[in-house]
Amino acid sequence: MPSYEPVIGLEVHAEMLTQSKMFCGCAVVDSTSAAPNTVVCEVCAGMPGTLPVINERAVEFGLRVALALNCEVPGVNVFARKNYFYPDLPKGYQISQYELPLAVNGWLDIETTAGLKRIRVRRVHLEEDTGKLNHQEEGGGKSEEGSAPSSLLPPPSSLVDLNRAGVPLLEIVTEPDLCSVEEVRAYATALRSLLRYLGVNNGDMEKGVIRFEANISVRPVGSDELRSRTEVKNLNSFKAMERATVYEIERQSAVWESGGRVAQETMGWNDAEGVTVSQRGKEHAHDYRYFPEPDLPPLELDRAWIERIRAELPELPAARRDRFVQALGLTRYDADLLVVERAVAEYFEAACAVSDAGAAPKTVPPKAVANWITGELFRLMNAGGLTIDQVKVTPRALAGLISLISVGTINSNTAKIVFEEMFATGQDAGAIVAARGLAQVSDTAEIEALIDRVLSANPEQVKTFLGGKATVEQWFFGQVMKASQGRGNPQVIRGLLAEKLKALGG
Repeated sequence: MPSYEPVIGLEVHAEMLTQSKMFCGCAVVDSTSAAPNTVVCEVCAGMPGTLPVINERAVEFGLRVALALNCEVPGVNVFARKNYFYPDLPKGYQISQYELPLAVNGWLDIETTAGLKRIRVRRVHLEEDTGKLNHQEEGGGKSEEGSAPSSLLPPPSSLVDLNRAGVPLLEIVTEPDLCSVEEVRAYATALRSLLRYLGVNNGDMEKGVIRFEANISVRPVGSDELRSRTEVKNLNSFKAMERATVYEIERQSAVWESGGRVAQETMGWNDAEGVTVSQRGKEHAHDYRYFPEPDLPPLELDRAWIERIRAELPELPAARRDRFVQALGLTRYDADLLVVERAVAEYFEAACAVSDAGAAPKTVPPKAVANWITGELFRLMNAGGLTIDQVKVTPRALAGLISLISVGTINSNTAKIVFEEMFATGQDAGAIVAARGLAQVSDTAEIEALIDRVLSANPEQVKTFLGGKATVEQWFFGQVMKASQGRGNPQVIRGLLAEKLKALGG
C-alpha cells in the first residue's frame, strides 16, 4: 500500500472563440498556421502610449463559463498588471485579474469509478494570451550538399510570433480537490466538453487553444497537510497530462521517502523522455507585483445582462446525459459517450426524432440509434479521422436504415454493408438495398431449399449432430447464411433449420 497520496489542483487556460483580441481590434487567427506577425497592432505589440479596450464578447463568454460552473459573479471586477519578463510578452506585463476576478466559488461534478465527486472551482478570470516562441534548430536544420560548413552556421535561436499575443484567455483554477490521476482526467475531459458545449473554445489541445497545468503535491496517506507543490506547465494532451502527473507523484513520493524535501518550483514536461524538468522556482503572487491596470476602469457587470446570459445557456453535458438515461432508457455508458460532443448528442436526438411513414407513425428506438452511433458510426469516423459534422450520413438516413432492419427488409449483417456505402457516398439505405439487390430473403420455400442443400452436402456433420453434439446446429446456421449471401432472415432460418434437424432425428 502506498505511503503517500497526491493532492492536485488544475489550472486551465482556454482561448476564447472571439473574432477579435481581448484589448484591441486585431483578428484572432490560428497561430499554428497563419503567417507569423501578420495580425499585430500597436496595442497587442505593447507600443508605448497605446490604450487597451475591453472586448465585451470575451466578457460574455467568460460569464457563460462561470455560470455553467455554478460560480458567484461579483458586480465589479478589476483588471491588473501581472509583471514578469518573458521574450513573447512584449509589454513586460500581462493584463490579467487577481484580487477581484470575474467569478469565484464554483464547482463541477465528475464521475469516476468511485462515484460522483464535486470539484470546487476557486476562480474564473479573464486575461490576455502571450505571444509564441518558435525555436529554431542549430544551423537552421539538416546540412545539405553545397551548404555552409557547420562552423559558419548560426547558433540555435528562437523567433517571436505575436499573432497570439492579446487573444482572450480564460483561466479556470480549482481547489486542490483532485486525489488521483483518474480524477484529473475526469475533470479535464468534463471541463473541455463543457467549454465546447458553451461554444467558447474548440478544445483543440494540440493547437494550444486549451492548456492544462497541474499543481501537484503528495502527503502521508490519511494526513490533511498541504506540502510544497510543483506546477507542471502547458500539458498539450490528456495522455501527456496523465503521464506527467504519474511521474511527478512518484518522483515526489521518492524524495520524501528518502528524507529529502520537495522544492516548490515550476516544471516542464519532456514527453519524449517521460520526465519533468525544472524550469524555475515557483513564483508567489507578490513576485508578479500585481497592481490595478491604470488604463482600464473597474468592470461593472449589469445584473440583468448576467441573468440573460444564464437563461441562454444550453443544456449542459451532465443534464443531457441524465435525460438520455431517464427519458430515453439509455445505459449510463451509452449516454456518456453520446454527450461528450454537443454535435454528436444533437445528431443522436435528430435521428431519434425521425418517424416512419406508416399508418401509425413511430420513432426509431433510441437504444438502436445509440448502438449504431457508438458502434459503426464512431468506428468509421475514427478510421477516417472525421468529426460528426463531416459525416455524409444524415440523422434521417440513419433512422431509415434502422427502420429497414426493424421491418425485416434487411438483417443486421447486411445493414453493416449498407451503412459502409452510406458513409462513403451519402446515399440512402433504401436506394443502396434496391440497387444491389440486398433485400433480406424471408421466403420459406427458398430458405428450405437452402437448408436442404446444406444438409445434403454435409452428411458427416449431420451424423455428428444426431450423435448428440448440439453445437453443430450453429455451424449449419452459418452455412445457410453463407449460402444466402448473408441475406437470409436469421429468425426464419433458425426456425426452419431446427424443424429439419428435429425431423432427421425422428
